[in-house]
This record gives sequence, structure tokens and C-alpha cells, in this order.
Amino acid sequence: MRHPGHLFFILVFILPALASAQPAFETVERRSFQQTIHLDGIIEAVQQSTVSAQTSGTVQKLPYDVDDSVVAGDLIVQLEDSEQRSRLRQARAGLEEAEAALTDARQQFNRIESVHEQGLVSGQEFDQARNNLAAARARVASAKGSVSVAEEQLSYTRVEAPYDGILTERHVEVGESVSPGQPLLSGLSLEELRVVVDLPQKYAEMARAERQARVKLADGRVLETGEMTFYPYANPASHTFRLRMRLNEPNGSLFPGMLVKVSIPVASRESLWVPASSLIHRSELRAVYILDSNDQPRLRQVSTGIRDGESLEILAGVSEGERVVTDPSVLVGSERLNLPEAAEPGGEEGR
Repeated sequence: MRHPGHLFFILVFILPALASAQPAFETVERRSFQQTIHLDGIIEAVQQSTVSAQTSGTVQKLPYDVDDSVVAGDLIVQLEDSEQRSRLRQARAGLEEAEAALTDARQQFNRIESVHEQGLVSGQEFDQARNNLAAARARVASAKGSVSVAEEQLSYTRVEAPYDGILTERHVEVGESVSPGQPLLSGLSLEELRVVVDLPQKYAEMARAERQARVKLADGRVLETGEMTFYPYANPASHTFRLRMRLNEPNGSLFPGMLVKVSIPVASRESLWVPASSLIHRSELRAVYILDSNDQPRLRQVSTGIRDGESLEILAGVSEGERVVTDPSVLVGSERLNLPEAAEPGGEEGR
């Protein structure tokens, strides 16, 4: 067992050595800093729309309800179509009649044309047959147009989803009569999303020039953004400019209406920086320990700016290249600590 006197002997010789060891330090550095503002942004769908009735009718089916997912082409509203089918049958019958009349007019013209070449009919009869053929062709074209219109009106009774998405609102009920232009259902797509944020007027010019932004979720995830669009006008009530950014990776966990944090650089400046751990903050006093030319720590009062991660901006009190003690707590009780009653007023301003 080691004798207690041995421990005393070791402490006598080691503690002064530890006290005289040079504390860890970092050099005051000058670097540029981008001032960033943090705003609340909202995720919204790029594709969001309301489908409206394009023909009159009574709502017969509503296969999907609000919050249901649909695929492009799915039937979402079926209108009663008996009237439209009746009009289509009439139009097709008219087309058949017009085509029969065209066939008769063509045959009559061919007969008259053959004898007209032999001089057996007058020019007047030939002209009349030719005109009858032209009129028959026009009636066929008109009948075909009527059929197309009737088919289109019939197709309007079947309302299909324009894209994959989710139904968000229903404006009609089964049995309700609708007319052209009346809203039926609203929906949106989750495949394409974007972020919109209102930018204060004083930052708009810098943001337009830099065209940089960072979008973060509440859990800290950073979202990849694409094209940025700045609205060319301000909101007259809030005096803000709207900024819109497309999201490149809507991964299924993002939904319209979600709140995100948008960071936008709006200014850049040169500043002096020290480790945040080097700051001593006592009441109104803010100071750091500077190692002088003799490696002695001296308390230096400073004026601080913002904190950026593990670095602290110094506005005044230190100069570039000076050595700052990174952990002032190691100096407590140290024989190296030989300080005046008050902190030094500081060297050159670091602004």
C-alpha cells in the first residue's frame, strides 16, 4: 500500500505544473456572416381545383366522399343522363337521314351528269342536281356536328377525376339538380407540393438577388426546394411579398397546410468571431480572457453580437489574431491568473 506521504509529495510537485500549463485557446478570426431571417411558411398543393357541372342534370351517384383518395379517370360524379341520351339518339337519326338524302342526291347527279354530256338535258337541270348534291353534303356535315355536341353533352354527365389526389370538399348531394357552372367537388394532388411564405418588404430586394432559401420541418429535417417564384406585387394590407418554392421531394409525409420554417439570407457582413464557450457573462459584464505576449490571461470586456452555432460575434473589445481562452473555468484558482480589480477596457474595436 502506497504511503500517504508519497501522495503529498506527488501533489506538491504536480499541482504547480498543472497550474502553470497554458490554457486552451483559439485565435480571433474575421469572416463573413450572412444575416438570415426565419419566417413561417405553409405547404400547399400545386394542383388544387374544383370541378363544376358542364351540363344540366340530377346528381345520381357520388362514389367518393371527402378525404377519399382517387385516381385520374375515376368516376367521382354521375348525373342522370336520360335527356342527353335521348338527344344523342335524335342526332344520330338525323345523321342517318341526312346521309340517305346525300346518297339519293349523288345518284341523281350522276345520272344527270352522264346524259348532260350527251346533250340530252338542259344546263339548268344539271345545275340543279349539282346544287342538290352540295346541299345534301352540307346537311350531313351539320348532322355530324349535332351528333358530336350530343355525345359531348352525354360525356358531361360522367365527371371524372382530372388527376390522382384527395377530395377535400363536396358541394352537392345525391338527388340535387345542378346546372352548368355549378361546383361539384374540390380536390388536390399530393404529388406536387410547394411552400409559400410572406416576405417583409425591407428584405425583398436582397432575397430576390440571392435567391436562396432553406426550408425545415419541425423535426429538423431540411426539405429540398426547386424553382423560386417572387410575386411581382406586395400585399397592400401587410406590405409583404409572397415567395413560392416548389418542393422537389414530397415523400408522402408532407401535406398541404403543414407549417414549416423558412430561412432566407437577407444581408452579409464581415465580423470577428470567438468560441461561444469563451464568454464570461456576469450581470452587465461580458468579457473574455485574452492571452498576452507573455501567455498571461487578461480579462477583456467585450461587446457581443449574435451567436452562430458554437461561435459568438464580437462587435468590440478584441482584435483579429488575438488569442482567446476557450474555457475560462480552468483559470479559476490558477496561479497564472493575475488580474486587476476591473476588466481591461479592451483593445481596438472589432467592428
